[in-house]
Amino acid sequence: MTTVRSELNPIIKTTDVSPSRPDFKVLGAFNAGVAVYGEETILLLRVAEAPVSENAGEVLIPKLNEVTGEVNVEKLSLTDSRYSFADSRFVAENGKMTMLTSMSHLRVARSKDGVTFTIEEQPALFPQTALEAWGIEDPRITQIGDKYYITYSAASVRGVGVGLAETSDFRTFIRHGIMLLPENKDVMLFPEQIGGKYYALTRPVPHSFGAPEMWIAESPDLVHWGKHRFLMGLRQDSWDGGRMGGGAVPIRTEHGWLALYHGADTKHRYCMGAVLLDLEDPGKVIARSTRPFMEPEADYELNGFFGGVVFSCGALLIGDTVRMYYGAADEVMAVADIPLADILDTLSYEEPLI
Repeated sequence: MTTVRSELNPIIKTTDVSPSRPDFKVLGAFNAGVAVYGEETILLLRVAEAPVSENAGEVLIPKLNEVTGEVNVEKLSLTDSRYSFADSRFVAENGKMTMLTSMSHLRVARSKDGVTFTIEEQPALFPQTALEAWGIEDPRITQIGDKYYITYSAASVRGVGVGLAETSDFRTFIRHGIMLLPENKDVMLFPEQIGGKYYALTRPVPHSFGAPEMWIAESPDLVHWGKHRFLMGLRQDSWDGGRMGGGAVPIRTEHGWLALYHGADTKHRYCMGAVLLDLEDPGKVIARSTRPFMEPEADYELNGFFGGVVFSCGALLIGDTVRMYYGAADEVMAVADIPLADILDTLSYEEPLI
């Protein structure tokens, strides 16, 4: 497979991004949505940051003040027996996650060549409400007409829901609140109406029965969503047998809608595959990757905040090449050019295996 990773990878590192305030540090700049705006390539980065502590015996928790919009910092002692600090990403109480040790927001980065980016100093979208209090993450950008719609994961004590915002210039943003209630994430809109309706790929997470698998929904107006249908599920003992979800916004091809998706095995190794959906009925699976078209292989993909991860939230079709932007190891951004034919070659048409 002729995958060409950029020689400049990772194209965005944590050291390239200024924290939103001087007492915070950037832990990751990754999982960016992508769009073309005029002559610019836009990345909408997920920037994860955490308060800096000078005391080794404490953990600092960022907490959103929903009235002022400011982030306060709570100090927890590592000797406090009420809590478990076994995982540095969160604090658990009675076996359940109760607080995150970092908070994510969305930040614009701009490029003329699609590889070298200038990152804005301040957040474009920052947590504002109780349903975003733990952070906003993993944006996808869909252009419909002259508007760019942004779906993102909104995390809070209530779970992870899906937020929706829009912009026409990537300088001012209109927020539309929660599009889909918890627990749902990895949602992206199709870039055009199909049969007079808008469609979205979704990834609900059942907690009683079932698994994190991909669904599809439709809407007459981008506000009211219904006719939710199961799209495709996990495959036992496969590269996508542990969890899965949408990646980049679907791309129209002559063969069908090409949706790049991420899959993880039971050892939490994240790869990228693809599914081909019917142009007139995107709820119909035509073909699906039997093997990944990209696996974590480079050092920056294998090692980082959470190693062994390639995770795309955005890609562009340039001629016969898919330029995929992706988060690597939950820490940095990278880009790779992959021939469309190579991605299609991973698909099985005989047995889509939904």
